[in-house]
Amino acid sequence: MKKLLIIAFLGLFICTAHAQSIHSLSNNNKSSFRGLSTFKDKTIWVSGSNGKVGRSTDMGKNWEWISPKGYEKYDFRDIQAFGPKEAVIVSAGAPAIILYTKDAGKNWKEVYRNDDPDIFLDGMDFKGKTGYIIGDPINGAFQLLKSNNKGKTWQDVTEAIHLFAEPGEAAFAASGTSLQVINDWLYIGTGGSYSSLMKRSEKESKLDVQDVPIWSGSASTGIFSIDFLNEREGVVVGGNYTSDKDNSNNILLTKNAGLSWEKPEVPVYGFRSCVKYISPKILVATGTSGTDISEDGGNTWKNISTDSFNVIAISSNKKHIYLAGSNGNIALLTL
Repeated sequence: MKKLLIIAFLGLFICTAHAQSIHSLSNNNKSSFRGLSTFKDKTIWVSGSNGKVGRSTDMGKNWEWISPKGYEKYDFRDIQAFGPKEAVIVSAGAPAIILYTKDAGKNWKEVYRNDDPDIFLDGMDFKGKTGYIIGDPINGAFQLLKSNNKGKTWQDVTEAIHLFAEPGEAAFAASGTSLQVINDWLYIGTGGSYSSLMKRSEKESKLDVQDVPIWSGSASTGIFSIDFLNEREGVVVGGNYTSDKDNSNNILLTKNAGLSWEKPEVPVYGFRSCVKYISPKILVATGTSGTDISEDGGNTWKNISTDSFNVIAISSNKKHIYLAGSNGNIALLTL
């Protein structure tokens, strides 16, 4: 009996030691956070509504709020950190604004502005100095911006290789993660009336479009986030943000760059606006109805929290996973 008790205690200790937990780093900010980015292992940048921008250089223990003056009414849906003092932020809606800082937010430079009433920028991704921003379709084509210098200047490359949209097709600005730069390719997940995975290579002057049989068909449905390990293996998440506890068909996996898709055996537990690979086996997905984890490459998922978040960011060493949400909340996820 004594041995059985010891074994039971050890089993409980092991389970507890491996339990996931979410620790609050900041809350009650008057902003809905959808932009979140890390630099190396200690720096975190966050951005959101009401012109709110924050920065931490000690893994979220302390925050400096450095909102750009004169932009208090803008909704900065995405942010890219290039260092403890250098970052780029992108606004959603018209006019479209991109701001750049190199002095930790003491000063912000407006590096792009578009006053077209139909402009709506959705998200941004960089590989090294090269980055892209995707915007909703205008006259039937997704808008595309490119930077070769870490966001200091931007060029409209919409006309270079047209990303034609089906009627009612759009992108989502829920977490800034509906696009990803992979080697020389740009991958884009879309939604609305129709969902697709667009793969664009400027180097090869090539565009591939693959159907994605995720929940779609209305303005609130489709792909909200993508993450690929390489050009072939990846995951897409989304669903219907107006029915965020419904998990009917809101996650798909591919091993051949979107030529075919598979549903997990156990899916995520609701609408998800962001998904990230922590490793080839471990993935995390989050949304307004909760956060899930997979430990087998995305095939089975378990819900670890029902707290509402929008976006995930991971430190360079993969040891720190951060979440941010619509309630002005920022948290650390420990696996």
